[in-house]
Amino acid sequence: MTTTAAPRALLQAMFHAAIEAAQPSHCIPPHLPPAPKGRLIVIGAGKASAAMAQAVERHWPGPLSGLVVTRYGYAVPCERIEIVEASHPVPDAAGMQAARRMLDLVGNLQADDTVLCLISGGGSSLLALPLDGITLADKQALNRALLASGATIGEMNCVRRHLSAIKGGRLAAACHPAQVVTLAISDVPGDKLGDIASGPTVGDATTCEDALAIVRRYGIALPDSLRAALESGRGESVKPDDPRLAHTRTTLVATPQMALEAAAAVARAAGVTPYILGDSLEGEARDVGKVMAGIALQTAMRGQPFPAPCVLLSGGETTVTVRGNGRGGRNVEFLLALGIALDGHAGIHALAGDTDGVDGQEEIAGACLAPDTLQRAWALGIKPRDSLDNNDGHGFFQALGDAVITGPTLTNVNDFRAILIT
Repeated sequence: MTTTAAPRALLQAMFHAAIEAAQPSHCIPPHLPPAPKGRLIVIGAGKASAAMAQAVERHWPGPLSGLVVTRYGYAVPCERIEIVEASHPVPDAAGMQAARRMLDLVGNLQADDTVLCLISGGGSSLLALPLDGITLADKQALNRALLASGATIGEMNCVRRHLSAIKGGRLAAACHPAQVVTLAISDVPGDKLGDIASGPTVGDATTCEDALAIVRRYGIALPDSLRAALESGRGESVKPDDPRLAHTRTTLVATPQMALEAAAAVARAAGVTPYILGDSLEGEARDVGKVMAGIALQTAMRGQPFPAPCVLLSGGETTVTVRGNGRGGRNVEFLLALGIALDGHAGIHALAGDTDGVDGQEEIAGACLAPDTLQRAWALGIKPRDSLDNNDGHGFFQALGDAVITGPTLTNVNDFRAILIT
């Protein structure tokens, strides 16, 4: 292997390059709108929203004011834009109050005003404002059920949009007749605008009946208030042809594909050929791990479909159907399933992590896998298959000292997976 870096160091360098490519300080300034005749109001939600707001403040020459909500621990100093912290992935009262204040802030704007909306992953729970007649406790219970159901992010956000007073285009409608410019950092497969923070400034073509079908598909028990809102049609979202959305536009300033390309450049510089397998891979994390192991083994043993040395890169968002009571996350679940399927094959290393620094509900981004991972686990009395069955990926990799901890990255372009075949 003609590489200038050891396997783990190279994998970590690629992961950090992916995160750096999506930093708001780089990707926000080129997309700022022209100064309006009236006021500029900045609003936003997501794990990156505070860092996005800071980038706006540093590069905006005129007056501005605003409010954004981010995850606890993700605030950064801003002088003119208020930063509120709230809970993710299950919403709390702080996020609900911030959402209500945001609607009040944009409620009496004029056609000469511009609203700059900064949206990133995590906004679905951070900007939580239930429809009238629905309690925060109801929304919290729904979020927990969705997170454990195995539903895709698109399915989860479809349900959320139809039970919200601010998502599914409702925030943009509240800004009418002002211009609305949304700058978004994508964390969803396919960069679907309506799924980034459940699309608060984007028209939504899905319906209450679509949301009910998803609830039935996964056997989710709904409180009476939520079911009534969907069955009556009261939760219908703002549609794409709504005239209140006529003066809105959205720009993707950072995406999973951009992050993977930044990681690929690091690999090439180290003498390793990168292959991007997809930026929007979905499915059960353990199943994706098995499939990726098959591709990696064919590459290592047959030189197909790629010659080694190489690195297989992918992004997207897998899901985990929770059956155990371990400390899990979709990236470590993927990685553990990958390791079991590789069975210690020499010359294959991997890293999987969430670019926001939080895999599942742990303050851990992900983990690294090496050819001796299973052997070291058995030596400690840890049975890898038992850990996988218990959804205990974090417990497994932390015991081995192989967890990847970044702290808050202040951005989010979803999952990062790299399999290095030497």
